[in-house]
Amino acid sequence: QVQLVESGGGLVQAGGSLRLSCAASGRIFSSYVMGWFRQAPGKGREFVAAIRWSGGNTYYADSVKGRFTISRDNAKNTIYLQMNSLNTEDTAVYYCAATFRGVTSLVGGYDYWGQGTQVTVSS
Repeated sequence: QVQLVESGGGLVQAGGSLRLSCAASGRIFSSYVMGWFRQAPGKGREFVAAIRWSGGNTYYADSVKGRFTISRDNAKNTIYLQMNSLNTEDTAVYYCAATFRGVTSLVGGYDYWGQGTQVTVSS
């Protein structure tokens, strides 16, 4: 079983930045993929970004491309989401997820989830 713990959420004004972290523990394989999702009040959970441990390939939703950066630290078994130029539409609970089944933007493609961390962007 893989356990994921997010941190770094908080309140920030529009135009500001935040960095989210997700520490993973448990069984890790070469096909390990981790991603970030978010869910705003009254909305479904949507894909934000993903990264492959093998090769470090990254993938982004169009809504965050150019503003958000996903990265990994192999030694710490941790991924990060650097969020710049935040706007009120980025307000949501952000979730870290992991899968051993390959890169996907679908919620159903991920097997493990963190508890979520709240990001609130004020005008």
